[in-house]
Amino acid sequence: MINNRNPTESTMTIGGLAQAADVNVETIRFYQRKGLMPEPVRPSGGIRRYAEADRSRLHFIKTAQRLGFSLDEIAELLQLDDGSSCAQARTKAEVKLADVRSKLVELHRMEEALEGLIRLCGATRGKVRCPMIVALKDNATA
Repeated sequence: MINNRNPTESTMTIGGLAQAADVNVETIRFYQRKGLMPEPVRPSGGIRRYAEADRSRLHFIKTAQRLGFSLDEIAELLQLDDGSSCAQARTKAEVKLADVRSKLVELHRMEEALEGLIRLCGATRGKVRCPMIVALKDNATA
């Protein structure tokens, strides 16, 4: 992916971009290798320069990651970033929301199981064997 921006508007070094976007320099390079970030403008002096649009793109990627989107899904969302594909973006968000809700149900089950195991530990003081460990072993062999 090539960045066709005007070199005069590209003022940040990779370190400056990393600091502005609150990411590591290696994160930027990784995203470039994955095709999520365009290659920077490289003037005749050889120092690569980045523009505000690059910082905005990094912000988009990091925000999408926080919402649970994978890098492949983010690449798809970036392809939809032309403003004409709102229905497709909405569908992707709905699928992600269903996935999050499913994970929440599983997390609730885990929470209840852990609460039960913790109650076992508190209810049997003075025993030689921890009832929680026994319960975990029994379920592991079942």
